[in-house]
Amino acid sequence: MVDTRPFTIAMVAGEASGDSLGAHLISALKAHLPNARFVGIGGPKMIREGFETWWPQEKLAVMGYVEVLKHYREIVGIRKALKQRLLDLKPDVFIGIDAPGFNLDLELDLKRRHIRTIHYVSPSIWAWKAKRIHKIKRAVDHVLALFPFEPELYKAEQIPVTYVGHPLADIFPMTPPKQEMREQMRIAQARPVFALLPGSRQSEVRQHATLFVRTARKITESVPDALFLVPLMTRETREIFEKACYTEGAGELDITLMYGHAPEAMTVADVVLVASGTATLEAALLKRPMVITYKMSAITWWLMTRKMYLPYVGLPNILNKAFVVPEILQKQATPDRLAEAVVSAYKDKDGQKALVAKFTSMHQLLKQNTSLRAAEAVLHVLGAE
Repeated sequence: MVDTRPFTIAMVAGEASGDSLGAHLISALKAHLPNARFVGIGGPKMIREGFETWWPQEKLAVMGYVEVLKHYREIVGIRKALKQRLLDLKPDVFIGIDAPGFNLDLELDLKRRHIRTIHYVSPSIWAWKAKRIHKIKRAVDHVLALFPFEPELYKAEQIPVTYVGHPLADIFPMTPPKQEMREQMRIAQARPVFALLPGSRQSEVRQHATLFVRTARKITESVPDALFLVPLMTRETREIFEKACYTEGAGELDITLMYGHAPEAMTVADVVLVASGTATLEAALLKRPMVITYKMSAITWWLMTRKMYLPYVGLPNILNKAFVVPEILQKQATPDRLAEAVVSAYKDKDGQKALVAKFTSMHQLLKQNTSLRAAEAVLHVLGAE
């Protein structure tokens, strides 16, 4: 059904993963609402779909207590100005895409002024900050949940929720074309390949770059002909990693830095070393063995671990409710330990087969035609079905 009314749909996506979600949602909504206007804060993918961004998305892409404090005044200033602009505009609906630290307070203010609010991507109430669900109830008219275990948590609190699945499960093939991709990239089929994903944010790459280079050197001691592919999102993150390679004297290592193309790098890899985040889910959907790691400032780590009640942080483990892949975090994340885990995963052929079976089942559960389901929920809130 096509509704030609000139709806105004405001959105805020705080980082790259939210930009992808927003772009797919805008594309699906435009098929039903051809005259809709999309405004707020978004990234390049949303902009390509016709989104009008008022501030650069990078201003919000900050993670960790210490890191947020450094940018606190700027972020609060953006939220204050954005709130006033939205209150003046009175959009038909506001959709906060992830970034709960920024979006929930904004949604709370907008809902109080009778602007309908949707939160796309459930905050991690199942992992930590469980009390946040009460704030969500006050701030949000509808939640779009990516994971199948989330709706029951909201229904228990009488919060309208729709399980939409995860868009990456729609995008990635059930059987990754590893052989064909290696042919395209001119990588020998028998060559040991390791993908290194240090994160998408500059702060993450600063924390992980030297660690990953040192780990690559340790891996090469066990696997001498190893090839390392390092996909990096931006020029700034590439420069950070290049500096680490130079400082560590990594000229003897076969490291290829890539602009983006993380799915391709993971598809051809035998094992992925990955910073905890959405990339761990990508690796699982690509049926890749992986080792998950993460390092952050000591005070941020201390504050987070005090509030966590799940024993794991990686999405593949959370979704499987078990340690199906290793997590080596914070002080435990040394080059020796990471390299040992990566090489072990590389050599464990039976373990690789078991992972493929687990990840295939997970993929099937998450594959829900997410953009269509999310768009249908938004249309329902708008009364434009």
